[in-house]
Amino acid sequence: MAEYESQHHHQQQQTVSKETAFQALNTIIQLHFEKTLEKKRAIDLQKKELHKLFQIFFIFLGLVFLAQAHSSRLQCRHCWIPITLLSMAHLIFYVSVAQTLRCINAFKYQRRCHKLTLGLATEKLREIKIRLSAADYDALADEDFEIHYQEPPESYFGKFKRNWALHFGFLIFIYGFMISSSVVLLCF
Repeated sequence: MAEYESQHHHQQQQTVSKETAFQALNTIIQLHFEKTLEKKRAIDLQKKELHKLFQIFFIFLGLVFLAQAHSSRLQCRHCWIPITLLSMAHLIFYVSVAQTLRCINAFKYQRRCHKLTLGLATEKLREIKIRLSAADYDALADEDFEIHYQEPPESYFGKFKRNWALHFGFLIFIYGFMISSSVVLLCF
């Protein structure tokens, strides 16, 4: 009888640890799912901020050019103040855009990490459920329930570096183009 009770107690203890493990895996899955959604919301919020920056900047440009258009006596030597003002506005705008794009890329990278961890935890939970449904109770060990934070391969990080360099180069090109076109529009 004592042997039966100790065997029954051992089986009950093993079941509790499996239930705890399932609960832990489900908690990990839920956490990383919520973090993935949180990063998606953060990306969307940053994109909205970027659109606001564009709107404010183009309204500012419109006001400067509108003010210049109504001034018929403005000559090229008088245009350096608006050109300097436009140059500073462009510089501030592009630095803000670059910072916002950097934040968006960081959130995308973090979101990818959470998605990888979520996928690993889901796969691990599925494997364990398959093992348990096959009645292979002795095959589970404590390390079967460990899920480490996943990071994408270096090539994925390289993608973000290339993307950032491309955006930065584009911003510098547009900055030069906008300054030169401002000079042309205001002086000629």
